[in-house]
Amino acid sequence: MASLGTFASTGSAQVTLAGVQSFILAETGWDRESLAIGVTIGTWTAGILTPLVGYFADRKGPRLFMPIAAIIIGICFYFLAGASTLWQFSAAYVIARGIGTPVLISVMPRTVAVNFFYRWRNLALGLISMARPFYGAINVQIISLLAIRSSWRTGYRVIGIYSVLLSIPLILFMRKAPEEIGLLPDGVSADPIKTSEKEGQPQINEEISWTSSEAMKTKALWLIGISQFLIILTLGNVSFQLVPFLNYLGLSLPLAALAWSLTSVLDSFSHPFWGFMSDKYSPRRLMFVGLPSVIVATFLFLLVNDIKLAFGLVLLWGTSSGGLEVLGGMLLASYYGRNSYGTIAGIIGPFQILGLGLGPTLGAFMFKMTNGYETLFLFSVASYIVATFLIVLAKRPVKTAIGIEIPQK
Repeated sequence: MASLGTFASTGSAQVTLAGVQSFILAETGWDRESLAIGVTIGTWTAGILTPLVGYFADRKGPRLFMPIAAIIIGICFYFLAGASTLWQFSAAYVIARGIGTPVLISVMPRTVAVNFFYRWRNLALGLISMARPFYGAINVQIISLLAIRSSWRTGYRVIGIYSVLLSIPLILFMRKAPEEIGLLPDGVSADPIKTSEKEGQPQINEEISWTSSEAMKTKALWLIGISQFLIILTLGNVSFQLVPFLNYLGLSLPLAALAWSLTSVLDSFSHPFWGFMSDKYSPRRLMFVGLPSVIVATFLFLLVNDIKLAFGLVLLWGTSSGGLEVLGGMLLASYYGRNSYGTIAGIIGPFQILGLGLGPTLGAFMFKMTNGYETLFLFSVASYIVATFLIVLAKRPVKTAIGIEIPQK
């Protein structure tokens, strides 16, 4: 159910708009920099709302908030499709993006996953997180195909209708935590009599959970936040420019959009893999696999000028980069537990959203100032290197009985 909500909200995600922006700009005559500014404002609006959504995810859960968000973004998509000016488009986009991202894509559904699972929590987070790039790729193709046959506006109207109808199953099935349906995490019965009667019933492991105020006193939380800012700043910076970059090298817009869609699909399928491996090892160890890989892939953009090689490199970069933001959420859960995960993730959320919102505008202006992509890719490599150094410093905090952090050696 969380992934169905993500499908609706990815209509306003950068992964979708990055793939269809050329169709919009070709029809309307708007300039890329102005559109990117609207994307930035919408993304930052989501960042401002993320801590509040995280708080409500811990206190109230998703059953009311997710259906309301689905209805609101559905209405916004319908108005967005009918926009005749850039400010009308941007206004509808900002509302859809600001509400949809924290409620239907990031904090709220991930908090539910953390609440319902412990032994395979990272795999559950990976499955939830794969919905954003996967459904983003589908939305790119829906809007692109309809843009070729009719108009990109028709695609947004279709997604808007779906979003409104989605509110019905969301309110019927979404729950805050397993305790609401008589269970504990991992499907363990909350009834000790029933538990003893079920042969082979798995037992819930006790985990140490931090409150948000305790977590805020640890150095690791802020190091993770800054590293996520740099990782997602670079993700937004590069991803929003990949379709224009391929077109700049000579690839047609439909094929460039296809490359971006395939990248999103590969990215999405990598998320459960990152989650599965994080349950076997740790999210922090997996960070030291993902970050060097994406540094190399980003650097190679500086050397490529062949269309076929560029097409393949886009696929490699997307597969390498997509899991880093997901691993950040897994790292929070492994460090701080489930009781206040929504609030703690909400504290980190503005770092992520600030980076994601700044990325497209930064990339657009870098291209405009240099009339090329070299500066953009060099900046991205440097950002990934700094993020790697921060994760090296972000060691797991140890909580004592009185809530004092003991730094690990």
